[in-house]
Amino acid sequence: MGINKILAQENQSATLPKTDFYDYRGTNTIDIGIGTSVMNGDLDDPLFEIYTHFGYKRYIIPYLNVNIGYHKFNLAYKDVFNEGFMSFDLNLEVLPFPHERISPFAYVGGGINAANYFTQVDSKIQGGLGIEYIAYEGVGLKLYADYNMVSSDELEGKVFGEADDIYWRIAFGINFYFGGQKKKEKILKNIPTVIKSNPITTN
Repeated sequence: MGINKILAQENQSATLPKTDFYDYRGTNTIDIGIGTSVMNGDLDDPLFEIYTHFGYKRYIIPYLNVNIGYHKFNLAYKDVFNEGFMSFDLNLEVLPFPHERISPFAYVGGGINAANYFTQVDSKIQGGLGIEYIAYEGVGLKLYADYNMVSSDELEGKVFGEADDIYWRIAFGINFYFGGQKKKEKILKNIPTVIKSNPITTN
């Protein structure tokens, strides 16, 4: 086999589309998380309380997904306030390196924040950052934190100043990926293999 044929094979391999996303991850994701939430409001001595999350993501392209999530958490101040809340969030999330095992991610969106039994319901906006590691094909471990601004200054029952209440959530989570193999096959379907485009001939 001549040097030109070897170079041709290497060039063609380099131009094949990346499909590692469909091996490491997938087009659909069920994600769960557990961590802590903390208030940044009008009172002193905020406490770190329990936070849990359950959600679903749908990838539009490997770099971008739309996700919805249900979040259950408490917000508390020492000795004076401890209440349960939930939120329903809708986010747009970016994954910069979808074909790698490790990638940071960022998301932004809006949602509804509600006290237990829906005694108080407010709109909110949120944004977050995190990092994910694919521990096994289809399973990703992640660490993330998000910032939440509620369109109210009464989450803890106090109104001070003009600023709305804010809280943070920090958590460890697991992504369970599925789907995407048919899409991968479609991408590769019309890509000629090195053997097809460079058949071995005898001279």
